[in-house]
Amino acid sequence: MIDEEFICENCGKKVQKLGYTARDHCPYCLYSKHVDINPGDRNNACKAMLKPIGIEKFKNSFKIIYKCEKCNKTHKNIMAIDDNMDLIIELSKKLN
Repeated sequence: MIDEEFICENCGKKVQKLGYTARDHCPYCLYSKHVDINPGDRNNACKAMLKPIGIEKFKNSFKIIYKCEKCNKTHKNIMAIDDNMDLIIELSKKLN
């Protein structure tokens, strides 16, 4: 599993390592990148941006639902402790 710093390709902010699992999305804008086949492996060839489109309840937390802007696959990531809660709330308004 790879937990690494990166510059978000959507908002341009520097994102620090998460520290407790592999960082898989930007905590500022919530965008991700289609880089993993299995969490943290960075083996997906797609490499396109994953746009946050919704939220679903997961245990005592939430998962961010993404749609790939290139291949249109949907993907889910567990929210991180430092995610922008205003954006999480906005996405939660899309819950059915």
